[in-house]
Amino acid sequence: MTVEPLRWRGDCLELLDQRFLPDKTIYVTCRTAAEVAKAISDMVVRGAPAIGCAAAFGVVLSKGSAESFEVLAKSRPTAVNLFWALARMKKAKNLGAEAEAIFAEDLAANRAMGKLGAELIPERARIMTHCNTGALATAGHGTALGVIRSAKNKQVSVIACETRPYLQGARLTAWECVQEGIPCTLITDSMAGHLMSQGEVDVVVVGADRIAANGDVANKIGTYALAVLARRHGIPFYVAAPLSTFDPNIPDGSHIPIEERSADEVTGYRGTRWAPQGVSVRNPAFDVTPAELITGIICEKAVVLAPSREKLQPLISTAV
Repeated sequence: MTVEPLRWRGDCLELLDQRFLPDKTIYVTCRTAAEVAKAISDMVVRGAPAIGCAAAFGVVLSKGSAESFEVLAKSRPTAVNLFWALARMKKAKNLGAEAEAIFAEDLAANRAMGKLGAELIPERARIMTHCNTGALATAGHGTALGVIRSAKNKQVSVIACETRPYLQGARLTAWECVQEGIPCTLITDSMAGHLMSQGEVDVVVVGADRIAANGDVANKIGTYALAVLARRHGIPFYVAAPLSTFDPNIPDGSHIPIEERSADEVTGYRGTRWAPQGVSVRNPAFDVTPAELITGIICEKAVVLAPSREKLQPLISTAV
């Protein structure tokens, strides 16, 4: 199965509207950087690598105007791939060629990551994952879900956390697994600890939206709790992300900006409200997992076990 989250047409960018999956397959057509920025902000397209790719094509659509860089930079604050892609586009002599290179490189990185990560996965492993890190979140194949795809011949199965409040796990990861023929069990986020305590989880693999210089990882809210639970139960906890997700300018996780999204995402879903009017809401979209809780970080170049500033520095220097 081929999932196309982004389709570049030369004069427009078509984005698979992930807000309507798995019920409907609808593409949104963007013809300006402002339209791409809105699509990113509104979660039409999501996933750090996919956001970076979309932003690069957004720059092309507005012919590299200063305004295009400004509006795209404001679309999402946490995923560093966005800013990495914009920095590359600012230096590019041929905008179209550079955007297409960013897209192609991400796909190649995902496949390389998948191959390296698959070597860490035991036969018949029951793999817990969080949010959506598949083809929908990237140029194709995926990061954490790409590792799972690459390990498919090991007869693995997936335990997908629903990923409140936006349900990326329930709507998107489960859908990709079903399409791919990978056995998948959906659980609510609060069930993860119970399954671990019952010996039903062999390994946890998640993605990342930004990795600090010391190995701290920002990822979808709820990731930190999974890492703590995995440590408590002696379960390996891996992070899969391309080098474009590494941020050498962030010394540790405390410096990573955490996006706070609309209260509407917590009080209800798709027009249905279940919370009382007047209640206060917090909706941080990401949390930070300290490097000490991470068994290893998988990127396209290597697997770094027990990540630290010293171990990551050679890799991070190539991501600048």
